[in-house]
Amino acid sequence: MKKVMITKAGGVDVLDVQDFPAPSPQRNEVVITTKACGINFADILARQGLYPDAPQLPTCVGYEFSGIVTQVGPSVDPSWKDKAVFGLTRFNGYADTICVPVDQIFEKPDSLTFEQAAAIPVNYLTAWQLLVVMGALTADDSVLIHNVGGGVGLAALEIAKHIGATTYGTASPGKHRFLVEKGLDHAIDYRSANWEDELKALTNGLGVELITDPIGGNHWRKSYRALRATGRLGMFGISAASDSSWQGKVKLLKTAVQMPFFHPVNLMNTNKAVFGVNMGRLWHENEKIRQWMMHIIDGVNEGWINPHVDCSFTFDQAAAAHQYIEDRKNKGKVVLTP
Repeated sequence: MKKVMITKAGGVDVLDVQDFPAPSPQRNEVVITTKACGINFADILARQGLYPDAPQLPTCVGYEFSGIVTQVGPSVDPSWKDKAVFGLTRFNGYADTICVPVDQIFEKPDSLTFEQAAAIPVNYLTAWQLLVVMGALTADDSVLIHNVGGGVGLAALEIAKHIGATTYGTASPGKHRFLVEKGLDHAIDYRSANWEDELKALTNGLGVELITDPIGGNHWRKSYRALRATGRLGMFGISAASDSSWQGKVKLLKTAVQMPFFHPVNLMNTNKAVFGVNMGRLWHENEKIRQWMMHIIDGVNEGWINPHVDCSFTFDQAAAAHQYIEDRKNKGKVVLTP
């Protein structure tokens, strides 16, 4: 079997396709021949040596995949064999063969390609947790989605539109037309404009009820200020720290220092809330994850969830795929195919 390995911390050139023995399933496991695997920003931070949850290098990262079940363990229902599935894996996702517990896979809806199915797990579960589970978004609310053109951003946009909320989103101007076509109510240019001022003008100075923010550092302070009374800030990343050079660790430290402290008294007096989301720390909550995924699969079958795959790269092109995301070129998901 082949894996895309991070050989050491560094730039995209540290990615290398290597051969390994094929896995065999244990009692409750299945083996999947991979058709596509999703790339997430956490993978890039891991390659840069900036992701604390990543295994020791050299390693193979990747949290999500789609493919065909080729082997089942002794305790697994044999009807899973030969089924098209998608699912979650705790690393080792950049591989042409994946072995995972059967409770981490889901049957692929016929309406989805394998690339689309691989785009679902991390992005849509993260967005579901941000907006529905912890963000408590309603049709009467408004939501600001930072980096709305990314994978989690587009997933959050679809969920917010289905709920009926008013949507605002920050993105580079080259993505605005695409995002409006996807249903975004108000696109905000975060590069050449002060998004705080623009959001204030669009909301008559009130702000919004929910903000999803993957940027980190001092940006969370700005997002908190932009909340309306009873507003909630969902934090789920630190993309501000991304850098492949030695400066990455400096940026990470600076980002950490700039993070705000939310005092309980201030939260009470302003009637605001803050919460954090990290899917990589929910492996012990498999029952919750399956419940959330069932809602997402229902959304696929009902037609209001349509994962957008920007492009796919082969394993040999993994470096180009990472660079494409780092350059903020993607609209939605980027996947790898063996």
